[in-house]
Amino acid sequence: MPATRTWTAPPLYDLRSNLRVLRRGPYDPCYRTEGDAVWRATRTPAGPATLRITADAATACVRAEAWGPGGEWSLERLPALLGAEDDPSVFVPHHRLTREAHRRHPGLRLPRTGLVMEALIPSVLEQKVTTHEAHRAWRLLVRRYGEPAPGPQENLYVMPDARTWCRIPSWEWHRAGVDNKRSATVIRAAQRAPRLEEAASMELAAAMRRLQLIPGIGPWTAAETLQRSNGDPDALTVGDLHLPGIIGYSLTGARDTDDAGMLELLAPYEGQRHRAARLILLAGRAPARRQPRFPVGDIARL
Repeated sequence: MPATRTWTAPPLYDLRSNLRVLRRGPYDPCYRTEGDAVWRATRTPAGPATLRITADAATACVRAEAWGPGGEWSLERLPALLGAEDDPSVFVPHHRLTREAHRRHPGLRLPRTGLVMEALIPSVLEQKVTTHEAHRAWRLLVRRYGEPAPGPQENLYVMPDARTWCRIPSWEWHRAGVDNKRSATVIRAAQRAPRLEEAASMELAAAMRRLQLIPGIGPWTAAETLQRSNGDPDALTVGDLHLPGIIGYSLTGARDTDDAGMLELLAPYEGQRHRAARLILLAGRAPARRQPRFPVGDIARL
């Protein structure tokens, strides 16, 4: 029998929307939705675990079942995963759009997994490639080198441990479409996994510095990681191809906003800049694309 835990959610809580940021593409082998349930396979400090999470909107009760040696660890941290440590009440809108988005999404909570490597490795895979390529690489590598998740859900996998990431042969990275620069960054991070996991309990500035000590990890990757592992409301993604343009257009109607312009626009939200960006994206006001996406490459054919 699985271990279980319940949590009383705040009003209008949206389980699937809040946890969706942890999914790496529609075919993520570590994440699945089935009916009203979210299934999540994870590698905890206590070992692999599977969570099945459901929410009852009528009673505001979220129920989780857990399997595997890491099940108790996962249930102990369930409220943080669901966003209980996030406080959206401190957010002060400074634009009409963020005010309206904040009103329309009162159930938005930022999840905190407490697991750095789980968020870091797929973020590294997403560097300088299309999301399709990155999600394909994550899917192939986890299915080949991970392990079946504990519990009754088939086709759910736990990502490889740090030692296994370090032992993946170069031709398998190549076959998954991962270039040498990204694979080397993953390996360097995996070799220092215990030190990087410590960032989960650090303040944002210190956590950003800790992750960026690894060559190949810059501000973009560090922020994308800490948004998930730490649930940090100020971990704004800088260096993204599209985000500055979307924020600039959404708030001012101007096109071609760069990182500096984005930071200036979001300066009033200091401490809550990631939440502001999430709300702006949820508002769905974006300029038409005027440049092609990154071309989809096929490293395995080179």
